[in-house]
Amino acid sequence: MKHFSLLDLSPIPEGKTVANALANSVKLACAAERAGYHRYWLAEHHNMPGIASAATALVIGHVAAATTTMRIGAGGIMLPNHSPLVIAEQFGTLATLYPDRIDLGLGRAPGTDMATARALRRHMASEDNFPQDVLELIGYLGDDATETGVQAFPGTGTNVPIWILGSSLYGAQLAAHLGLPYAFASHFAPAMLEEALDVYRRTFRPSIWLKEPHAMIAVGVCAADTDAEATFLRSSQILALVRLRTGKPSKLPLPTHNLEQEVPSALLHQVRQALSCSATGSPSTIKQQLGDLIKTYQPDEVMVTGMIHEPSARIRSFEIAADALNSFCKAPAAA
Repeated sequence: MKHFSLLDLSPIPEGKTVANALANSVKLACAAERAGYHRYWLAEHHNMPGIASAATALVIGHVAAATTTMRIGAGGIMLPNHSPLVIAEQFGTLATLYPDRIDLGLGRAPGTDMATARALRRHMASEDNFPQDVLELIGYLGDDATETGVQAFPGTGTNVPIWILGSSLYGAQLAAHLGLPYAFASHFAPAMLEEALDVYRRTFRPSIWLKEPHAMIAVGVCAADTDAEATFLRSSQILALVRLRTGKPSKLPLPTHNLEQEVPSALLHQVRQALSCSATGSPSTIKQQLGDLIKTYQPDEVMVTGMIHEPSARIRSFEIAADALNSFCKAPAAA
């Protein structure tokens, strides 16, 4: 493993505001930089009352301004929601302001419900233009003018690194075909992780951007001083996903000791299965569980994520994770 990184969904805890969540993200990013995280990514979600990073490029700029060395990026931008030219201009601007520090991960899903997707896109197309849009965006960020003569100012010549994100074989195939790094969303959809990594590695074609495959897996983490405390803190994220799946998205709930009494057993089983690519517990437990996942999937990079109601406990959780992950890196974390 070469690096370890962090995905922040900028959760809004119950009883707090969007302003609190964004301030918490800045504090977490600064702590992550000190702890040795290589990247810090934020994700695009819409119409979700518990997530503050909808205007993802703006939040990336806010976090980048508060840090100095860590790479900051999108994990990801849902490209079907946007014009490739607009995204090139946004991330070209970020790359100009923060040279050699900006990443752009691209997803194919809407990152929301279909009604909100229609509100975002105005006109819903039945055809899948994602591969063409990715290539168009890469063209805008490259050194040469596109065939149409349209250029992104800022954007042209910034060559912002592009990642393909996915939770199925589609993204793995596209990333391999284009010779781009690939990140699998195993933190909430682990079912096809092994197969997707195999497809990506086996069919990868070297490119001007990447000579060898670079695969990143996302892992949920909830760490605390004891296993019991970590299990308690993790209940917030479980409850949040339960509410989302039952059509009642909310701010990040307070943790509870009574999950089994509050959530029907079948639904709780489904949610736990969705979050099963994870590590929960004390420092020693976290190190063992992360080590098992790394041994099984042999990722080039691990990106941890996790939502905890109390901001200080969330920072502590990622500090514990960093201590464990650093021991699995073949090179220094900030290399």
